[in-house]
Amino acid sequence: MKKTAGLLSFLLIGTWIGLGTGCQKKAAGDYPVQPVPFTQVQLSDQFWLPRMETNRKVTVPYAFEQCEETGRVKNFELAAGIGEGSFCTVYPFDDSDVYKIIEGASYSLQIYPDPELDKYLDDLITKIAAAQEEDGYLYTARSIESEEPVRWTEGPRWDNLYMGHELYNMGHLYEAAVAHYLATGKRSLLDIALKNADLIDSVFGPGKKRGAPGHQVIEMGLAKLYRVTGEQKYLDLAKFFLDERGDDEFRKLYGTYSQDHKPVIEQSEAVGHAVRATYMYAGMADVAALTGDADYIAAIDRIWNDVVTGKLYLTGGIGATSSGEAFGGPYNLPNASAYAETCAAIGNAFWNHRQFLLHGDAKYIDVLERVIYNGLISGVALSGDLFFYPNPLASYGQHERSPWFNCACCPSNISRFMPSVPGYVYAQRDNDLYVNLFVQSQVHVNLADQKVTLKQTTDFPWDGKIRITVEPEKTGTFAIFVRIPGWARNSPLPSDLYTFMEEVEKEPRLKVNGEEEALELENGYIPLRRKWASGDTIELELPMPVRRVLSHDNVEDNRGRVALQRGPLVFTAEWPDNGGSVSHLVLPDENQLTAEFREGLFDGVTVITGKATALFGQGEGEPSLAKQQDFMAIPYYAWAHRGKGEMAVWLPREKAGARPLPKPTLASQSRLTVSEDKKGESINDQWEPSDSNDHSHPYLHWWPRKGTKEWVQYDFPMAATVSEVKVYWFDDTGRGECRVPGSWQILYKKGDNWLPVKGAAKYGVEKDSFNQVIFTPVRTTALRLELQLQEKFSAGIHEWKVK
Repeated sequence: MKKTAGLLSFLLIGTWIGLGTGCQKKAAGDYPVQPVPFTQVQLSDQFWLPRMETNRKVTVPYAFEQCEETGRVKNFELAAGIGEGSFCTVYPFDDSDVYKIIEGASYSLQIYPDPELDKYLDDLITKIAAAQEEDGYLYTARSIESEEPVRWTEGPRWDNLYMGHELYNMGHLYEAAVAHYLATGKRSLLDIALKNADLIDSVFGPGKKRGAPGHQVIEMGLAKLYRVTGEQKYLDLAKFFLDERGDDEFRKLYGTYSQDHKPVIEQSEAVGHAVRATYMYAGMADVAALTGDADYIAAIDRIWNDVVTGKLYLTGGIGATSSGEAFGGPYNLPNASAYAETCAAIGNAFWNHRQFLLHGDAKYIDVLERVIYNGLISGVALSGDLFFYPNPLASYGQHERSPWFNCACCPSNISRFMPSVPGYVYAQRDNDLYVNLFVQSQVHVNLADQKVTLKQTTDFPWDGKIRITVEPEKTGTFAIFVRIPGWARNSPLPSDLYTFMEEVEKEPRLKVNGEEEALELENGYIPLRRKWASGDTIELELPMPVRRVLSHDNVEDNRGRVALQRGPLVFTAEWPDNGGSVSHLVLPDENQLTAEFREGLFDGVTVITGKATALFGQGEGEPSLAKQQDFMAIPYYAWAHRGKGEMAVWLPREKAGARPLPKPTLASQSRLTVSEDKKGESINDQWEPSDSNDHSHPYLHWWPRKGTKEWVQYDFPMAATVSEVKVYWFDDTGRGECRVPGSWQILYKKGDNWLPVKGAAKYGVEKDSFNQVIFTPVRTTALRLELQLQEKFSAGIHEWKVK
């Protein structure tokens, strides 16, 4: 059996391994541009290499540990009949987390041999093999004989393709199996995958069972099996699952949530669940490259244009709403409630890279670069063991990274993406070599005519100077295409969704052996076609001033606001650097901003400093007080490493757009306690919601408790006379299970007793407004709200004022 040179060659390049024979077959067609396998790229930089090391030493072992502790691994043991018990975890797709981490661990093994990790994978694969049923079926949620059926698995096999995720799990198995085979040469996991794929092929297809997976990814997995085996049936099956979408002749469609509202070749807009969508678009690109299907390419080109013109966050995030983890409509890009799931960022990177391989256009790398330097790596802490699921662009103190999730798709996805980063740096087409990303590295490439080594020296993304040394095996003619990023050409994105406030006159400069080259671009690259000799040098200087960014006026949340970018990095203002708050800050256009490197902050980062105007409230009806104060912004990916607090990417340019820091009130200075030890700091933060279903600011809720009696209490800093309360109820009708309470009352503390206030006419439960209660004045040290929750429902509070 013969292994390929590296991982990305099997992911995307049309060479197959003849299993058990050592023979190789040439693909009839594949991507015109091919990635240079990451095993041929050695990084030596201070940005990506430390992250890859953290992933190898911390994230992958930690993720496996979590899979052991949460029962994901035990599920395979139970499915194999080892021990007794019910399904251990929450979701039937929890198997996929194990597969993704195996994939990431296999990538690491290709670069860093590790006998201990290798043996752990062998033992884990043995358990997976034992869990596989005789005909190849592998799905622990159904194989385990639980007391109650696991949610979405109540029927027979393949009965709930929409939410059962049998096919989704297998897509990740196939990807892990190919990665493990090429990393180790062992067929153990690959044989499991092929046995399952043969079963699925025997069940689904023309003249067989009809259906499409509710969550896409098996299409990419089948394409990888096709590349590694040369078996046409796997490619045909991938195309079958794609072509089943939108075909309502034999089944009820899932709708836009799963991109199943119309045939894929007729789709023009990005809709529905963002991770499902990008996995599908990447799968379509794979199938299109391998089959030459022009209709697929036309469709994903249209959809890509839809995303970059109105559905892409400045950070590269996608999926605006938590409702369905989905794309919103055009220009629907809220900041504080942005979902922008980490998995969606990874899917977006997969898709944009494939778009580049299809077309050879740098605009796709521009988007990929924005994604991976901002909204993707924000999903994992620098420590490697804390994670974001959503990645909002504003926070009022409700966000912090978590050590794990019940639905753990994001941590496991991070573990497999990080070690593959070197595979995005370079690409080739025949005798052309592309330099896509600027990372200090060395690469060895086999071009059509000869072998070439490039050595890239740079301190990117902190510095825009890049030096590339060319070392061909022999003097010869070939082309090196050097990407000139859009942000270096006064274009933050290949659309008008975002623009720089001012154009920078200084242009990028490129020299070959000290001589200036004209900036004549081809698809975003400077093509250097010439005879190259060993020791030739390319010097590129990309200007990196601090840039103010404006968004399209149709993005409502960003009107009158500005964001900051330098190079590929988006910056954000966070509370520790700006006096404990940022929502009261104004960044006038005329204020000068500078960049400086801080060695001791976040392992070394560039920050943006200057002056901002801070607004302070002086009481109801009084004008706010404006003061100049020091301002600092950090790279977006680094936020939330120093505790919970305010953060904002988009800052107001004028005073009218900021919220003056409120003057302290009796409520805001009170100590707050809540029944069931719930955290309720948010209800006295003086933020007023837009409506009862506002999720952009922190709020208190008692979910999942329903129909119970609950309470919330203010202990005043000193005794006070009070006679009025205002309560703004949280109610997420149409989204969750919180409703206004069935009833409530106000109690005040007298000695050791709690007594109802007197004279209250009505206890309101109106939504979308404050419910005011005036009562006979009492002097007390504490007030308590006592709530009776509606039967079958929970309740919550946005804000509680006391006067």
